[in-house]
Amino acid sequence: KVRQLRLPVGIEDFAEIRRNEYYYVDKTQLIEQVLDRRNKVTLFTRPRRFGKTLNMSMLRYFFEIGTDVKLFEELFIAQNHELCEKYMGKYPVVSISLKSINADSYSKAKAQLIKLVNREGRRVQFLMDSDRLTAVDKALFTALLDREMEEDTLVSSLQELTELLEIHFGQQVIVLIDEYDVPIAKASSNGYYKEMLEIMKGLLSTALKDNSSLKFAVITGCLKIAKESIFTGTNNFVSDTISSTRYNEYYGFTQQ
Repeated sequence: KVRQLRLPVGIEDFAEIRRNEYYYVDKTQLIEQVLDRRNKVTLFTRPRRFGKTLNMSMLRYFFEIGTDVKLFEELFIAQNHELCEKYMGKYPVVSISLKSINADSYSKAKAQLIKLVNREGRRVQFLMDSDRLTAVDKALFTALLDREMEEDTLVSSLQELTELLEIHFGQQVIVLIDEYDVPIAKASSNGYYKEMLEIMKGLLSTALKDNSSLKFAVITGCLKIAKESIFTGTNNFVSDTISSTRYNEYYGFTQQ
């Protein structure tokens, strides 16, 4: 009897799709491509509904320490035993999505950004019990859980989170940032573009530029905001747009 699967309409969590018998168009060869190209930072820009968020979820579940390896059974990447042995479940991961940043003022948008950082901090709050973190390290981490954090703390938050995770695990960190351009697009529509551009520039540059705790980063968005303005000084930065053919089979649908 042929197993009947369901269409995962509106579901963007890789594990939910794999565990609940939804159809999944296998995009796991993207993992090979990201590792083979060895770019420190890769930006994928694609239109909405092209599977960006699902791919980021897939990457997190593949690399993150403590992952469920059964999620990838019978998928393309599982055939590459050497790669899976070396990389699957071997890295701490910082993963945030900025798609929910939608406010009519800078202060509200900043508060939403802080909540996102708080949420990612809570996801790794086992750091508070780490024997490898000093009291100073834990005080730094506590500041990342503060809903009233200062702007300077917000700007350096992703970099500090990667540093603390590296101390705990003894392993560099993978950073995934989904829909990076949404806060700036919303700011442009609501009159606080300059302020939001500055804070996003600071947040991304501290996390991605000369961050010794960073293994690599993958970023997605609909728009390519000028590299010179927001990714200033980021080394080994590669931008892949819809006009490129390198990763076409991993975003959207091919004829096949």
